[in-house]
Amino acid sequence: MVYVILCRTFEERRRIEGPQPLFFWPLPKGQSSTNANQKMISTTTIRQLAEAYLEGTPGFLVDVRVGEGNQIRVLLDNDTSTSIEDCMALHRHLESSLDREVEDFSLDVSSPGLDQPLQLHRQYVKNIGRHLQVKPLEGPKVEGELIRVDEEGIALKIREKRRIEGRKAKEWVEEELVWAFANIQSTKVVISFK
Repeated sequence: MVYVILCRTFEERRRIEGPQPLFFWPLPKGQSSTNANQKMISTTTIRQLAEAYLEGTPGFLVDVRVGEGNQIRVLLDNDTSTSIEDCMALHRHLESSLDREVEDFSLDVSSPGLDQPLQLHRQYVKNIGRHLQVKPLEGPKVEGELIRVDEEGIALKIREKRRIEGRKAKEWVEEELVWAFANIQSTKVVISFK
């Protein structure tokens, strides 16, 4: 024989079934469980600590992000080449400058991957002589060698086969294209295995 008991209120259910464990505790509006008892670290604080450490070195910050739960991600680049030792040294400096007793965090210091778009003028200067893919705000993507960088924009030397009027076969033609930074949607280094 099966009995079905319909409980009209929480009080009736507790009286019939006994005390039940609470699996969650409601938080104040706008607060998540990952940061309920945790102080958020500001992006400005991380940026200031890292820039002070990198001052006078060929290293520079590309990006700093602090996500939910104080997940800190720092992108470090270098005027010559970024080594794992550079990333480890900055990681140690940042970790020793922050107090886990006051604010718990996770920290990731890495260099931007080759698939990441260039973000800073200094990154463009570093890549002079390399092949880049430029996606302008208007028009198709263009690949070419980065030959010049100034405060306003960049210049690429492109080389492509074109049909020249009066000739049967296509010929290689070199051309210089210039873009202002304001007219570039994204720029990536072209990976070549030649």
